[in-house]
Amino acid sequence: MRALLAALALAFAAAPSASSAQRPGTPPPSVAATVIRDGDSWTVEFRFALRSPAWMFGHSSVTREGNRAWRPPSWTVLTPGVRIERRGRHDVLFAERGNVPAVVRIRFTPVADDLIAEYDPALIFSDGSVALWSGHFHLLPVASAATVAAFPVDLSGRTFAGNGSQVTFRDRRGQVLHIGQRFDSATLIGGKLYVLFGPLQPVASPDIATLIDPALPDWLKRELAVSTPAILRHLTEVLGPHGGAKPTVLVSWAGPTPGRQSMGGSTLPGQIGMTFEGIGVVAESRDVRDGARWFIAHEAAHFWLGTTVHYESQSDSWIMEGGADMLAVRAIAAMDPTYDPRPKLQSEIEACAGFATRPIATAGERGDNQAFYACGAVFALIAEGVSRRPYGAFIRPVIDANRADGVLTTAEWLAALASAGADPTIVRDIETMHRSGVADPKAMIGSLLRRAGIAFTPGPNGVPRLS
Repeated sequence: MRALLAALALAFAAAPSASSAQRPGTPPPSVAATVIRDGDSWTVEFRFALRSPAWMFGHSSVTREGNRAWRPPSWTVLTPGVRIERRGRHDVLFAERGNVPAVVRIRFTPVADDLIAEYDPALIFSDGSVALWSGHFHLLPVASAATVAAFPVDLSGRTFAGNGSQVTFRDRRGQVLHIGQRFDSATLIGGKLYVLFGPLQPVASPDIATLIDPALPDWLKRELAVSTPAILRHLTEVLGPHGGAKPTVLVSWAGPTPGRQSMGGSTLPGQIGMTFEGIGVVAESRDVRDGARWFIAHEAAHFWLGTTVHYESQSDSWIMEGGADMLAVRAIAAMDPTYDPRPKLQSEIEACAGFATRPIATAGERGDNQAFYACGAVFALIAEGVSRRPYGAFIRPVIDANRADGVLTTAEWLAALASAGADPTIVRDIETMHRSGVADPKAMIGSLLRRAGIAFTPGPNGVPRLS
């Protein structure tokens, strides 16, 4: 998945600086990075509070095309006696002798490559604006460069001295855009967001701000300028206020590459990002339009299912992913009467039937994360049938009941399903699919649909087909 972008509250009044809060009593950051653009020159200065012979970059994914390390070729260390190299699955900054100096300066070129399962280092816009992801400046102290080869890709559970990384962004040409506002500088303490350098201005609505590359095909610019606020307005009307400030969407354009038609993107807290590429995007297309609407609606739904409330453990993530899929289907249908949600829902049923012989709860441990989306959407469809109302109307009181602690569990969701009038056997069977899997998922899904009052016919392969 192409990873990306974007931000929070929009206000056009300039402020001198922005900084994320540091919790009282926490140790100071072990690394303070200052990123500066000066004309066409980009530099980062690292200041280390700890002495260590090597520092590992916590985010070191490779490019999707070519499987290449992107950082060593594009970063030049200016401090003598310090090098950047690829060791195992991580990039590492290390001293040729002794410890890394307390201050290290690096010159770099922003890289907009698509990375595997990671956020793009930069989003580069046609007007010269550049958005940099702060997470790529995070470093962890390690015993030596040689030890890095043994580290796993996922470092989320690793603990280390200090309070992680602090990253400050400055532009000598002017201000930077962070959390929807212009500042002389922006500082993130441990946070991982995109910060924008350059003149690109957001198109504001009451619910969201959208920054669109000026070179994006005109039809797509018009589409996104209209559909993005419409989707957020619908979700807000259905679900109530979400738990964050006003979000931002950043949309970049990689050009009309011959033979290509692609859209990629991802989400961060309060942020949605998209990148389009290919000659197939230049002419207006329903497939591209619906794909863009779907992506925005799914990611925006996470402002409620993911930010306002989140799962207690990964086993509960079906509530967030499947719920976001269902909310996206209903949001698109609400804004476009010609949209038929059945093909998407049918694909969810077929995918779930392939996953549910094993527990949905442990799908993440097996690498079957798509089961959270597919079976979660099937469970949401059952909730619609039981409650006789769209999923947004079913899930809103569940979200409201859990706003205080911000956690929504499978047990709480099933209790809400029971309260909505579900037959106890429906609750039991969904719990069984979640906890242990079932021998015949096709038959079980058909039985659940029938008991929930959802019309279908048996498919030739035994998978229920929505009528």
